[in-house]
Amino acid sequence: MYRILIVEDDGGIAEAIARQAGRWGLEAACAADFTDIMAEFAKFDPQLVILDIALPFYNGYYWCGRIREVSRVPIIFISSASDNMNIVMAMNMGGDDFIAKPFDQAVLMAKIQALLRRTYDFGAGVPVLECGGAVLNTGDQTLHYQGQRVELSKNEYRILLSLMEDRGKVVSREKLMERLWQTDSYVDENTLTVNVNRLRKKLDAAGLSDFVVTKFGVGYMVG
Repeated sequence: MYRILIVEDDGGIAEAIARQAGRWGLEAACAADFTDIMAEFAKFDPQLVILDIALPFYNGYYWCGRIREVSRVPIIFISSASDNMNIVMAMNMGGDDFIAKPFDQAVLMAKIQALLRRTYDFGAGVPVLECGGAVLNTGDQTLHYQGQRVELSKNEYRILLSLMEDRGKVVSREKLMERLWQTDSYVDENTLTVNVNRLRKKLDAAGLSDFVVTKFGVGYMVG
């Protein structure tokens, strides 16, 4: 079942799209926190996004740009502002299609089905993890924060992946070493400390100070 994230602040329109998507065998979620769409995107991990242009706090163009930093998931813009400038802008920002309001639900569903077929005949989407505005792309193993792309070493990525998978919980040093040991390199406690410190320096440089918190005698955590 494909997952569709609906980013539309008109609750009536959003719910109508979700109900129709359900009838077509799609799993739909309506965004609720318009201050942090990336958190909802990472949590729901959709295969397609329906994105309104006029939204509270930040517009659809902004969120399209943020999504494109970490994912190639297809995006359909919906808007009552259907002039050529908005359509061109939507496509230039990384949108895959545009449909003007008011629209026929059957037409929207047909566009969704066509995009899903074109996209996922060639491979699955790449999951992402989000915490505090930082988004970890598990496809290319990079971290994205406020428009910055942070390149990670193999061990830095594995450490951060473990912490973000268990965000809000302390991950023991033993579990982190086991995670790295099960791959292809032996990691002792000192090596783990060195890798965590290098990761912290990269995070600090990107503006993510104190992102990884030490719980002395136990391990580390994020979130």
